Amino acid sequence: MNTEKNYRPWSGYLAVLALVLLLAGIIYSAVQEMIWPFLAMMLLFFLVSPGLVVVNPNESRVLVLFGDYRGTIKKNGFFWVNPFFVKKKISLRARNFDSKPIKVNDKVGNPIMIGLVLVWKVEDTYKAAFAVDEYENFVVVQSEAALRKLAGTYPYDNFEDESAEVTLRSAGDAVNHQLEKEIAERLEIAGIHVIEARINYIAYASEIAGAMLRRQQATAVVAARSKIVEGAVGMVEMALNQLAGKKIVDLDEEKKAAMVSNLMVVLCSDESARPVVNAGTLNQ
Repeated sequence: MNTEKNYRPWSGYLAVLALVLLLAGIIYSAVQEMIWPFLAMMLLFFLVSPGLVVVNPNESRVLVLFGDYRGTIKKNGFFWVNPFFVKKKISLRARNFDSKPIKVNDKVGNPIMIGLVLVWKVEDTYKAAFAVDEYENFVVVQSEAALRKLAGTYPYDNFEDESAEVTLRSAGDAVNHQLEKEIAERLEIAGIHVIEARINYIAYASEIAGAMLRRQQATAVVAARSKIVEGAVGMVEMALNQLAGKKIVDLDEEKKAAMVSNLMVVLCSDESARPVVNAGTLNQ
């Protein structure tokens, strides 16, 4: 038997009624000094009592008789089963695994810190009980192994791999879907159903975090400068066209070059410009 099967137990209330009757017979035999009936009913009482079992909502009991799997009780209630059964309790509730960030290398070899949160529950009690040793620890180890494999599949960002369309930092849904699929395949052997898996922490490792931050800042500065220069060129072109169109002043090529230079300095400077006012003629 390699799959889960349901076990239909007897009502626990009927078993309690039988135990009450046995207890009454024990008391009566003791009063009447009936030794053999007393001993027989005492033995029967202690044999029947361990068969009582309570199954709470979203819990189960895996029943094993001398190494033979007999079935699983998933229905909640009060029951009685063979007292010689070994009754292993397995919770069917959804559980969270919030991993601590682990250090791994991304696709291009950069060390990063990455963590995940996993929502899972037991679906097949037979596999959880017998296919793996300590299924809860199995979930932890295999989830971290899947996370390491995922981190090595994609780059952290596309600074070094500009052709990468999917990165760990930007492609959230796609990466989380791949992570969930990878974990589900690994945990199937243990009868575990993966409800949700997603990355909840990602950052560069401390030894390169400072350098990568400066690199990101430099990239942002270059992008901002490019935008500023593009806007400044447009403004200078517009100024020259309007001066020429309205015939405000007639500028030769040398004066145009000087004006362009001054405007570009004013528009692209990090600090406010301090112009020198020319109170004379254009030639002074």
